[in-house]
Amino acid sequence: MSRERTLHDVITTFFLKTCRLRPQISVHALQGVHSCVTSRRHPSDDEEAEHIPLITGSVAEFYIEPMLPHVGDVDVMYHWSTQLAIPRGHPPPTQLPAEFSDYVKVHEIIDSHLPGYVYLALRYLLTYCTDDDKYNYFEYDCRPSMYLSSYIEGEGNSRHGPALLTDNSGTLILSFDSVRCIRCLCWQPQAADWPTRHRNHGWPDSATVDRVVSNGCDLVGVAHRQCRQLEWIGEHQWRLSFSRAEIVLINDWMPVQQIVYHMLRFFVKTERLTDNGVNSEPIAVSNYHIKTLMLWTCETEPRSWWTGNLNLIRICAELFRTLSVWLTDARCPHYFINNCNLLDSYCGLEEFASHLMLIDETWLAMWFVNNYIRKCSELCPDNVSCLFSDVSTSMKLQKAVSAVVDWRLATVLRDKCKMFNLSELLISHTVSEDDLTIRSYYYWTRGLSKIDSLLIIYFNAMACLKVAYKISRNGFSDELIDVLATMSGLSISTRRHINQRSSELSLVKATKLMKVVAIKSNGAV
Repeated sequence: MSRERTLHDVITTFFLKTCRLRPQISVHALQGVHSCVTSRRHPSDDEEAEHIPLITGSVAEFYIEPMLPHVGDVDVMYHWSTQLAIPRGHPPPTQLPAEFSDYVKVHEIIDSHLPGYVYLALRYLLTYCTDDDKYNYFEYDCRPSMYLSSYIEGEGNSRHGPALLTDNSGTLILSFDSVRCIRCLCWQPQAADWPTRHRNHGWPDSATVDRVVSNGCDLVGVAHRQCRQLEWIGEHQWRLSFSRAEIVLINDWMPVQQIVYHMLRFFVKTERLTDNGVNSEPIAVSNYHIKTLMLWTCETEPRSWWTGNLNLIRICAELFRTLSVWLTDARCPHYFINNCNLLDSYCGLEEFASHLMLIDETWLAMWFVNNYIRKCSELCPDNVSCLFSDVSTSMKLQKAVSAVVDWRLATVLRDKCKMFNLSELLISHTVSEDDLTIRSYYYWTRGLSKIDSLLIIYFNAMACLKVAYKISRNGFSDELIDVLATMSGLSISTRRHINQRSSELSLVKATKLMKVVAIKSNGAV
C-alpha cells in the first residue's frame, strides 16, 4: 500500500472514530435551550406579541460531535405570535398552531424582481373565536403604507446582518444571534418544483420531502445586497429562509456526510476563504455556500459515492473542485429556488477559485494532519501529544493518530459526567438570575424533554425553590400563581398558555391550585 493511501486511510479512520454521535446531553443542546429562553427580543409595537424561538444553524444541524469546536455561537430564529405570512392569492387560514395569539396580522407575500426576495403587504386581521376554535378574518385595503418594514433596531456590534448579537464571551454561555422572522406555514411558490423534481438516487426520500414541505418556511428581514442602499426597497425587502427545511435534510444525512460537511467548513474557515479583507465587499465563500454544495451533492450522487471504498480526503478534494467551478462561473445555484444565484458578485471569486483548483489530495491530506489532527493531539495528555513531535514515517504517524483516537474513545464517560455537571450549573444559574415566567418555564421544559427527562426533574426542583424564595420575599403575585399552576400540571389555558401574562382570576386559580395539592396529597391538606 502506498504512503499516500496509508495517509488517507489514517485520516479517514481518525474522523470516523473521533466524531462521536452527539449524546443526548451535550453542551450545544443545552446552550440552544438557554438561548431560546433568554434570546433578546427585537422591538415590537404590539405589546401582546410573544416571540416563538427556533434553534437553527450548527446547533440544530449537526448530530456529530467532533474533537475540535464546530459551533461558534447559537443561532435562534423567532417569529412573532401576532404575525403570519401567506403566499399571494392564498386564502387566509381559519386554524393556526396554539403558539399564535388571538389576534394575528396576516401579510401577503409579494415577489420582488430578485428570486428569493419578497415584500410583505398587510392583507388580513385574524381574530380567534373560542366557540368553534377557529379564526375569523377581516380584509385590509392594500396600500403602500401597509407594507411591512424589514428594518430592525440595533447598532454597532449588536447588529450582525439581520441578527442581533448577544455577546456572552468570557462566560460559560455561548454568544447567540437572534434573527427576527415572519412565519409562513405554507411551502413557497418560488420553490414549487423542489418537492416534485426528479431525483436519480432517492435522496431525500418522499417521507423527508413531505416533512420539509409541511414545515413551510420563514421570511427574514434583510434586503438583497444590490438593494440595501435603496431607501424604500432596502427597508422593505425580505429574504425567503429555508432553515427549517435545512435542519430536517441535514439531520437525514449519513454520519460520513456530516463529517465531510464539518471538514469543508473547518478548512474554509482556517484558510480564511470567508474573508477577503475588504469590508465593503461580500465574502466570497460562506458556510451557506458549503451547505448548498453539500445538499446538491447528497442529492445528485449515489450512496456508494460516499461509502464505497471510503476516502474522506478524496471526497473533500472533489467537492472543492466543484466549488472552484462554481466560483469561476460565478454561479452557485440555490438548492430550493430554481433561478436564484447565491454568487451575485464577481469580486475576488477568480482568486478563490484558483486557490481551490490547486488543492490536490496529497496536499489536502497533509493539511488535515498538520491543522486538524495535530490540534486534536494538543487536547490530550502529554504522553499522547508528544508523539506528534516526530511523524516523519507512516508508522509513526499511525501510532500518534491511534493514540489520539484511543484517548478520545476512553473519555466518553468522563465527558458525560462533565455534561451533567454543566447542565446543573447552567440550569441553576439561569433560574436564579432570570425571571421565571410561564413562557420561560414552557421553553425550558420543552427543550429539556428532548435532551433528558432527568434534567426536567432537576429544573422543576430549582424552579420550585425560586418560586418559594420570591414568595417569601414579595408574597404571591398573579404571575407566580400562573407559574405554580403550570408546574403543578394545571393548565392555565387550553390554548396559547405561553402568551398569557398576568391573571385576572387569581383567587379562582389559587382555589384550583389548592384542590390540585389536596388531590395529590390524598386529601391530607
